[in-house]
Amino acid sequence: MVNSMFASEFQLFPTQASSVAPAVDLLTLFILAVNVGITVLVMVLLVVFAILFRRKSESDLPKAIHGNVPLEIFWTAIPSVVCLVMFFWGVKVWSEIVVAPRDATEIYVVGRQWMWKLQHPGGQREINSLHIPVGSTFKMIVTAEDVIHSFSIPDFRVKVDAVPGRYSQMWFTATKPGKYHLYCTEFCGTEHSRMIGWVHVMEREDYSRWLNEQAEGGDGLQGRKLFTKLQCITCHSDANKAPLLEEIFRKEREIGFMDGKPVAPGTRVLAAESYLRESIRYPNAKIHRGFSYPSIMPVYDRDLVSEEELLQLITYIRSLKQGDTPARTEETPSPQPTAGGEKTFAAPGSGNK
Repeated sequence: MVNSMFASEFQLFPTQASSVAPAVDLLTLFILAVNVGITVLVMVLLVVFAILFRRKSESDLPKAIHGNVPLEIFWTAIPSVVCLVMFFWGVKVWSEIVVAPRDATEIYVVGRQWMWKLQHPGGQREINSLHIPVGSTFKMIVTAEDVIHSFSIPDFRVKVDAVPGRYSQMWFTATKPGKYHLYCTEFCGTEHSRMIGWVHVMEREDYSRWLNEQAEGGDGLQGRKLFTKLQCITCHSDANKAPLLEEIFRKEREIGFMDGKPVAPGTRVLAAESYLRESIRYPNAKIHRGFSYPSIMPVYDRDLVSEEELLQLITYIRSLKQGDTPARTEETPSPQPTAGGEKTFAAPGSGNK
């Protein structure tokens, strides 16, 4: 019984369950073969030379060797070529893993002690579990709420660090239906070993049924509610007070201040997830050209907006099209910077001029 259980658990070659797994395994086997080959060669030569060139008598003295240039070129050039092959091959595989296809479905992942929280585009949320259909491509946008974690699916041969304050990305296309382990592979505290879960790769019909059963308010809708609740429309619906956010995602934005210092005209940044996150958490980090420093925008730290809510806001901003900004339905006080840099709320209509 024990032997049969051990045999069912132990696998010499792990399951290849994603489209990138074969390329990763081939590179790994090549590197392993080179290392084993060099180790065996060195050990065999060590034994052979120990026998051939052993001291045969007390009076036997070895001949002086002054070097062999062709031999030294050979054992320098060959390892260099092998290392370069590993390097360029590794760069090729790595670039294929980190650059997601344009049509990939995005899923947000937040790591915290000690669980994984995942959010689907349709609003479905999971904890320590991920349901996906076979044959579809997904891009995971990963961050952490407290300490560094690492999001790893070994059978897919993918892993990415989850770092507080930063969005990391990876993608995969599952090729085999089944149930696969999900781990945190970065020591993150006393309960690190329990930060595990499962990836459920389903047939498309089963996945569609699961989506319908789990459907609830989408992140875009929740983000819109937060946008209104946090009074973002007070300023971002009036281009004289703050930049409009419609259709800005993945567009270049010209900035006038960076970390409190003026920058040269024409300095631009890409309005991707990291920029949007930074602008909400640290409004004075990069200020749009045409607006003064310090920013009138309050600082929305973790006490006001959690990482999960931050992802909802970003999802909503990404979805904003021309004319989609909610209209102001009442006069709401506009935030004003004080001399000490803290944010207060001034009387209605007193914007940042």
